Amino acid sequence: MRRRPQPAHTAHGSRYNQGSHSPGPTPVAPMSSQDSSPARWYFGWNIVAAATVLTALTVGLRLGLGPLFLPMTEDLGFSRSLLSAIVAVGMLCYGAAMPLAGWLVARRGTRFVLLAGTVLLVASTLWAVNTRTPLGLLLSFGILMSVGAGFTSPVALTPVISRWFNRRRGMALFFLSTGSMAGIAIMTPALGIALQHLSWQATLLGFAALFTVITVPTALWVIRDEAPADGDAPPPGSPVRAANPVAPAGQHYTVLQAMRTGTFLKITLGLFACGFSMNLLGTHGMPMLMDHGFDATTSAFGIGLIGLVAIPSTMVLGRLADRLPRRKLLAAIYCVRGVGFFALLLAGNTLELYGTSVIGGIAWAGSIALSSAILADMFGVRLVGVLYGWAYLGHQVGAMISAWLGGWGYEHFGTHWIAFGLSGALLMVAAGVALLLPGRRPPALPTPQAAG
Repeated sequence: MRRRPQPAHTAHGSRYNQGSHSPGPTPVAPMSSQDSSPARWYFGWNIVAAATVLTALTVGLRLGLGPLFLPMTEDLGFSRSLLSAIVAVGMLCYGAAMPLAGWLVARRGTRFVLLAGTVLLVASTLWAVNTRTPLGLLLSFGILMSVGAGFTSPVALTPVISRWFNRRRGMALFFLSTGSMAGIAIMTPALGIALQHLSWQATLLGFAALFTVITVPTALWVIRDEAPADGDAPPPGSPVRAANPVAPAGQHYTVLQAMRTGTFLKITLGLFACGFSMNLLGTHGMPMLMDHGFDATTSAFGIGLIGLVAIPSTMVLGRLADRLPRRKLLAAIYCVRGVGFFALLLAGNTLELYGTSVIGGIAWAGSIALSSAILADMFGVRLVGVLYGWAYLGHQVGAMISAWLGGWGYEHFGTHWIAFGLSGALLMVAAGVALLLPGRRPPALPTPQAAG
């Protein structure tokens, strides 16, 4: 009697899903990676959990600079424009490091990139707290720390999650947005509280120590680039309900071909508006609210409340991302966020501020997760790390401009309407552009003439 061939995923079941079988005359059917038994735990969710925590720390530092902003200017004797320029350069370097991080992940693996980023971040922190010159702060806090943060950012974690998840990729990637929002919600108030008792130098050193304690064990013992061949695919014969099918395996793009498509350019434009708005709120949101008459505690809580509300919101949006057309969900997020920026400028009392924060927080997260999921759907997992890195560079160009414009606009015109009003307008444009993204299928492969 001929033995029945084993499914292709058998070799991976024992390693990642704890399923095993012994050779013998009657082989036991292996458990699929989507087995519904409660005793089975898909290891990919461990990676998602670790990536969420790392994202909270990295994004929390990059987008939670508001509490540090005024203490640093007062202690160092810098003007708002000068420190804003340093932060702006840092945001650009943060984005510029991401294509390199995506390339290194593909060549050396996620673990190497995370550990290298940790070394850079710790070294830059030690340098930043011991310098008092604009050049020293630019090189350490602005450039080196931003490169380290870029190496430990979501762009380094998106490829490994995309490999481990196919059917529930949208939901898995949304957890990175949950981490981003948790970082804003936790880091902004935490930095504000720490600065009431410690100097900004001691606060940064404490963050670097916490970051190292969490990142190093995670990189060594949790992150695994090798995923099961079937990922989180359902058992054979199970119905699959997905509004966002992945690109057919026959679509073979080069990086340059993909970057020249309208889909990539639309994603990048949306991320530009996203970076402009998120960094503007993180860097100048608290100073803006204080200039409008709110005290430091109320301002910090108002900003943190946006991220706090966004945490459960991302859980709901993550489930919707695998059931609804992603382009429509992305457009809705940009639209609500744009309206929220105008409402934040008009908030005149604590109730209006907190109400705006709650409503805005519902749709504050998700644009980055949806953008990376769309890139993976359209162009495949093979290119998602590098493409996401280049698209995220647009995010950081927006962040750089808003970091500078927020300080310059207020010092020269005495109002925050220039930067915050422009942010709201850009988000509304991004909402319209998102609706023009492909609905279900990847764009046609460019011809040699079009690619050239």
